[in-house]
Amino acid sequence: MLLLHAFVLSILPLSADAPNRQPQLAAAHGQVALAFTSGHSIFFASSGDHGRTFGAPVKVAEAPVLAVGRHRGPRATILKDAIVVTAITGSKTGEGDLVTWRSMDRGKTWTRAGVVNDEPNATREGLHAIAADASGNLFAAWLDMRSPGTKLYGSRSTDGGLTWSKNVLLYQSPAGTICQCCDPSIAISSNGEVALMWRNVLEGSRDLYVVSSRDGVHFDKPRKMGQGTWKLDACPMDGGGLAWDRGDLVSAWRRDADVFLARPGQPEVKLGTGKDVAIALGNGGVYVAWSNGAGIEAMIPGSDKPQLVTAHGAFVNLAALEDGSVLAAWEADGSIQTALLNAR
Repeated sequence: MLLLHAFVLSILPLSADAPNRQPQLAAAHGQVALAFTSGHSIFFASSGDHGRTFGAPVKVAEAPVLAVGRHRGPRATILKDAIVVTAITGSKTGEGDLVTWRSMDRGKTWTRAGVVNDEPNATREGLHAIAADASGNLFAAWLDMRSPGTKLYGSRSTDGGLTWSKNVLLYQSPAGTICQCCDPSIAISSNGEVALMWRNVLEGSRDLYVVSSRDGVHFDKPRKMGQGTWKLDACPMDGGGLAWDRGDLVSAWRRDADVFLARPGQPEVKLGTGKDVAIALGNGGVYVAWSNGAGIEAMIPGSDKPQLVTAHGAFVNLAALEDGSVLAAWEADGSIQTALLNAR
């Protein structure tokens, strides 16, 4: 396996006793955003040159309890006139609300905006996803614990994250719970169609399912991704990623030790072995990255086998940039590292 040639940037640990963790990328309106945690604090770093350099990290907020680890952590969304960061925080162990912060000056200063969940502590599992459409409307989804059994809930904001709609039950498994610790995914198409993906629990299997909506209110019936199944009486803590590819949904996720690419109604395609899968659509097609014992690997357009991004790293995240390239970010030795991935 050849090393994928990529110039790697590092954001070094901000504290001697607290590593940088759980990077999440976003790109829109001439800016690339990177959100991550260090200790009990949320940080934001910005790039104005398509991810080739990043400015010094700025503290967004801190909290006594901050959900982080296994795909928990902050998310960033870039709107035309604001940047929104979301994270699940609490005042003590066992609590957790999905909180939003806004910046009106491209990430230099931050103000707490409000809470998404309308039932206190319903989001205490700490796993959520958020995305924006072309008009700046936000949609958030999370694993909800307001009643027995984990369920998928969602909410919309039409004012840049200042206020949120009444929470809506998006999916409830007839088995009594969806997978309890796998992060959900959101993807919004260029025409505003919202799609959600989560790991389900049905008949002893833990497979990925999707629903979609043209108006963000009424969702279609759940569809299973892939034709195989994973019989598992445990949570793998691994949700995968979702994207729109020219109007069609495409997903990447893990089953057992294997990584797959799948589209609704079609057989899944094995890409490699690993976990903690991320996906993005760039020039030339679909990019997928994951981690395993070899480090972080990526399947990029034009390659027939995975390419090694780095020999050491974990929890890779991908973002499609406005110039058509794809940026990767991951944890490594207490730092956050980033690299542009180029199609062959």
